[in-house]
Amino acid sequence: MAGAPRGRAVVKPNWRSAAAFLHDLAACAVTWFGAFWLRLNLEIPEPYLGAALASLAPVLAVNAAAFWAFGLYRGIWRFASLPDLRRIVTAVGIAAVAAPTALILLRLPVPRSVLIIAPVLLLLVMSGSRLAYRAWKERGLAGLPGVAREPMLVLGADEAAINLARELARGSQWRVVGMIDGDGTKVGRELQGVKVLGRLSDLARLCGELDVRQVVIAMPEAPHEARRRAVATCASAGVKVLTVPSYDDLVSGRVTVSQLRDIELDDLLGRDPVMLDTGGLRGWLAGRVVMVTGAGGSIGSELARQIARFGPSRLILFEHNEFGLYSIGEEFEESRGGPSAVCAIGDVKDRARVEEVLREWRPSVVFHAAAYKHVPLMEEENAWQAVLNNVLGTEVLARAAAAAGVEKFVLVSTDKAVNPTNVMGATKRLAEMVCQALQGPAGTRFAMVRFGNVLGSAGSVIPRFRRQIAAGGPVTVTHPEVVRYFMSIPEAVQLVLQAGLMSRGGEIFVLDMGEPVRIVDLARDLIRLSGYGENDIRIVYTGLRPGEKLYEEPLAAGESTLATPHPKLRIARARQENGEWLAALSASLRRAASPGSEAAKRELARWVAEYTPELPATGARDGPP
Repeated sequence: MAGAPRGRAVVKPNWRSAAAFLHDLAACAVTWFGAFWLRLNLEIPEPYLGAALASLAPVLAVNAAAFWAFGLYRGIWRFASLPDLRRIVTAVGIAAVAAPTALILLRLPVPRSVLIIAPVLLLLVMSGSRLAYRAWKERGLAGLPGVAREPMLVLGADEAAINLARELARGSQWRVVGMIDGDGTKVGRELQGVKVLGRLSDLARLCGELDVRQVVIAMPEAPHEARRRAVATCASAGVKVLTVPSYDDLVSGRVTVSQLRDIELDDLLGRDPVMLDTGGLRGWLAGRVVMVTGAGGSIGSELARQIARFGPSRLILFEHNEFGLYSIGEEFEESRGGPSAVCAIGDVKDRARVEEVLREWRPSVVFHAAAYKHVPLMEEENAWQAVLNNVLGTEVLARAAAAAGVEKFVLVSTDKAVNPTNVMGATKRLAEMVCQALQGPAGTRFAMVRFGNVLGSAGSVIPRFRRQIAAGGPVTVTHPEVVRYFMSIPEAVQLVLQAGLMSRGGEIFVLDMGEPVRIVDLARDLIRLSGYGENDIRIVYTGLRPGEKLYEEPLAAGESTLATPHPKLRIARARQENGEWLAALSASLRRAASPGSEAAKRELARWVAEYTPELPATGARDGPP
C-alpha cells in the first residue's frame, strides 16, 4: 500500500488484543498481591497492604509498557507456542528489572523477596493461561454435544503426520483415530496424543474395526513408489484416499499440511523432486529481462511463474492467444513482490512485431515455448500451418534474437522430434535444426530441450479422460499397447531452466522421462481415483489416430548422448546443419504457397531425413538441395 511505513508491522488494536492486555494487567495485579501474601505467611498485615497498594500503579505501568513493547499482542492465544513464551519471558524479565528501579526512584519500600516472587508468579499465570486456552480450543470441540467429527486414519508417522494430527485436532471436521507406520518401527507408540496402530498391511483390518472411511497419506517426502503402494492398499480396502500437499509446496510456504486434497495422477506417476542449481539460476536470471513466447499456454505460463522466483527485472510475456495472455497477465498483476510483467500480443511469424518487442525490451534470455503441439490436429488440414508456425516462426524469432544480442535462446522441443512419424514431430525436429544452424562461435547461444507428455497440459489426454468420466463414459483409448513418457509440468519446466543454465550453445538436451506408462493404465488409474470401477466406466479402443505411433523414443537412431552434471539431463549429439542449409530451407518454405497436407509432408521429408510420412506411392521423396 502506498505510503505504508517500512519496518516492524504495527498491530492494530482490536477487542481480542484489548482483552488479552487487560487479562495480563489483572494477572500482574493479582500476582503482585499474591507475592506479598506468600512472603508474609499467607496474610498481608495492614502496613504491608498499604505498601502493596501504593506500589501497584508503578508496577502495572512498567509491566504494561514491557508487554506492549515486546509484542505480546501480535499473536493469537489459540496458536500460542514457544515464540510467544519467549516473548513473555523477555517482557516479564525486563519488567522485573525495571520495576524495582522505578520503586526506588519513587521511594516506595517493598520487601526484596516480593520483587523475585511476583515475576515468577506472573510468568506462570500468563504462560499457563495461554496454553490452557490453546488446549481448550484444540480439544474442546471433540467433547461438545452435537459435534460429530469423522474418524480418519493417517498413513505416515513422521513429522508431516504429526503436524497434520496437531492441525486437524483444532478443526471440527476430522478426528484422527490412529496412525499407520510404513516400516512398522513406531507401532505402539503415541505421537501428538495419537497412537500408531499398525503397518500398511493392517490398514483394511483397522478401517473395519474403527469404522474409518477416510485415509490421508501424509508422506510428502516418500518416494512415489511408496505412495503408489499406499494408494493401491487404500483402494483394496475400499476407503477414500486424501493426501497432504507436496513437499515442494510445503517448503515454499504456499500451503499448510492441513490443506488436504484428493490423490491426483501426479502423485502416482510423478517422480522424485528435481534438484535445481538454485544459486546458478538466480545468478543467471536475477536482474535480467526474460522473454517467454507462448506464455499463455500450460508450459509457457509455468515457465513464467518459475522464472519469476529467481528475481528477473522484467518478464516479457509474448502470446498470440488473447485470453491466455490476459489470464497469465492477471495472475502476475495480482501477485505481490514479483517482477513486473509486460503482456505483448503477437505472432512469432510476424517479423516486424517480433523485432519491435525485442528492440523495445532488450531481453537477455528468450524461452521459446510457442508452438502447435496437437498431433492429430496438425496431421491433415493444418499441416502447412504447423510448418509455418513451428519452423518459420522459430526461424523468425531466433534470427531476431541473434540480431538483438540476446545472450541465450532456449527452444522447448519434444520427444516426438525423434524419428518423427507425424507432422508435429517433424516440424519440431526441423525447428531444432534451424537453431543449430544459427549457432555460431560467438553471439547468441541456442539450446534445445526435448521432453515427452506433461500431465495436465492443454494437449494432454488427462483432461479428455476427466470429461469422459464425468459424462459417465466410455473412456476412449486409441490402442491397448500405446505407451508414453509422462512428467509433471513443474518438473518439465524446472529441467528446461536447468538445461538453459547449463547450455554452452548448440546442444539438444534430453530429459530423463523415467519409465514409459501405458495409456490404458493411466485411464484405469483415473477411473479408480474418481471413485468408479471398470464395470461403471467402460474403456473403449478407437484405433491409432493419424500420425500417432505406439512408442515414443527419447533419442533418434544414430544419435549419441553425453552425460551432464545433472542426473536427469543428457545431451544428444545429432547432426548439425550450417547457414547455407538454413538459407536454402528458408527460401524453399517461403516459395511454397500454402500447399495441401501431402505436399507439406513431402516438403518436410526433403529436409528431415528421419521423417517417413505415409504418402501415396507417387510421393517420392527428394533430398534437400
